[in-house]
Amino acid sequence: MELLIFGSLTDIIGKNSLVLEAPNNTEQLKKSLLEQYPGLAQAHYFLAINKIMVHDNQPLQEGDVVALMPAFSGG
Repeated sequence: MELLIFGSLTDIIGKNSLVLEAPNNTEQLKKSLLEQYPGLAQAHYFLAINKIMVHDNQPLQEGDVVALMPAFSGG
């Protein structure tokens, strides 16, 4: 799967994309990323799978494109 990284999260991860073996679900992805990039513990971010925002734990499969996006602010 491809992980696209946006905004301030690129400073934490050091790249704007990664190619990963797909974990079973988004919770496993978050756990794996946190182990590799502890700075994510302080970050507020959202996930999208194949351009669809997800909020709950969702299954992942090879070929998915997951976007890691910082929390939006606006007015």
